[in-house]
Amino acid sequence: MILHITTRKQWEDARLLGIYKDSSLADEGFIHCSTQAQILRSANEYYQGQSNLLLLCISASKVKAPILFEDSYQKGESFPHIYGSLNLDAVVREIDFPTNADGTFSLPEDFYSLFQNEK
Repeated sequence: MILHITTRKQWEDARLLGIYKDSSLADEGFIHCSTQAQILRSANEYYQGQSNLLLLCISASKVKAPILFEDSYQKGESFPHIYGSLNLDAVVREIDFPTNADGTFSLPEDFYSLFQNEK
């Protein structure tokens, strides 16, 4: 399971189009994703204070485009990158991802239990 943060609007647009293309696909050639262990850090680093966000829970085995784990910023940690559009049937769950009062993010208490059957 890999995760991607998006806005509710982007996801609604993707559902109408039948395919998801994040702006990073055009800008960098891939869609940024995170593992379960990385998602909270990514959210707080890149999305702090933003609202109307969703976590897309993606079954990597269902993604049609290539997925590469890369250390794009030479920080010693590899992140999953989807090199192409995301087929919607690979998204197995959408989770509302609101900010805390101070603009930071926390995972829902039952976050990891949501993925017990996905291992």
